[in-house]
Amino acid sequence: MKQILIFLFSLTISAQTENEIKITDSLAPKLENIKWISGNWKGEAFGGQTEENWSEPSGGSMMATFKLINDDQVSFYEIEIIREVENSLVLQLKHFDNDLKGWETKNETVDFPLIKITPTQVIFEGMSFEKVSDNEMNVYVDIENDEGEIEIVKFNYKKEIIHTKHINQLINVNKATTNPIIDGIADDDIWSSKFWFPLDQLWLGDAYTPEDFSGRYKLSWSNEALYLLVEIQDDVLVDNNTNPLISWWDDDCLEVFIDANNSGGEHQYNHNAFAYHIALDGNVVDMAPNKKGKLYNSHIESKRITEANTSIWEVKISLFDESYKDDEENSPLKLQSGQVIGFALAYCDNDNSETRENFIGSVYVEGDDKNRGWIDANIFGTLRLRN
Repeated sequence: MKQILIFLFSLTISAQTENEIKITDSLAPKLENIKWISGNWKGEAFGGQTEENWSEPSGGSMMATFKLINDDQVSFYEIEIIREVENSLVLQLKHFDNDLKGWETKNETVDFPLIKITPTQVIFEGMSFEKVSDNEMNVYVDIENDEGEIEIVKFNYKKEIIHTKHINQLINVNKATTNPIIDGIADDDIWSSKFWFPLDQLWLGDAYTPEDFSGRYKLSWSNEALYLLVEIQDDVLVDNNTNPLISWWDDDCLEVFIDANNSGGEHQYNHNAFAYHIALDGNVVDMAPNKKGKLYNSHIESKRITEANTSIWEVKISLFDESYKDDEENSPLKLQSGQVIGFALAYCDNDNSETRENFIGSVYVEGDDKNRGWIDANIFGTLRLRN
């Protein structure tokens, strides 16, 4: 492995690499033009998990530490720098075993001279960085395969976000020992607790009576998804619009707000957060970046069982962050203990009117305009996942 990696990081970038990466207008070879690389990045490579921490530019350089973890053990470390040299930049690094014994000699470094900087790329000889978004980047490396041919390998990294959003409501959510069956029956072990969270904040409409509406919910999670159990007592269920993409908010529906990294902020026409409307027939709608409603049925599995005036909704929610792209293949996030998630729940209540009569949420919202969840993720509560 050590010899392969030394060779890998000593390769010069091929013409094919430059052709594969779209080149736009060049920027000056200054650290200020590549500071988007700074931050804590995590991804997968060489059959394990990688972590790379880049500092902000200072003192004419940027510095990073890197480690590769295989089977819960560190395989090797790196120290990397990008520094200004003779009106250009150079990336230099040294490798270390997991006991910090160096691979290179005392005065030896592996060097990557700069080729080009664009608004979204930093191309060195042997390694290239590509900005996908503020919180995602790809790293391209030339690797020689067993036949001696050079292949371009892409490594995808996500940036760890420092959460600064005000915590409106903090809920600790316990992990499920066994994943529930989404059947609306709610007899799974994870729902055995007698404690419910209330759904009782009037966001829109006139005051309602307990006979007209009452709601409460429970939460759990697994590495694959967030789980939600909701009990709604509603004297009239309305589904006027047969087309799920027409005025979906005016029918009775459950609305689940998810901000996967609890970053807050505006999300009206982007995927910084999601506002999933779960209709009585199970269709899931949110506003897409093209400013039109779109079905996101693959994100949510739900089952509703209604007896008399009481409906039980059982819901499995796959989480996606702001890197989600419509009409492309996207993988759900893996959840882990300690993770925080922006969350709110609401119910659209219509009692045979042309438009909904009440909108009841789970989080207290300050000010006169309380119907802001579909635009502003700052009003969401916060879930903290724990074992």
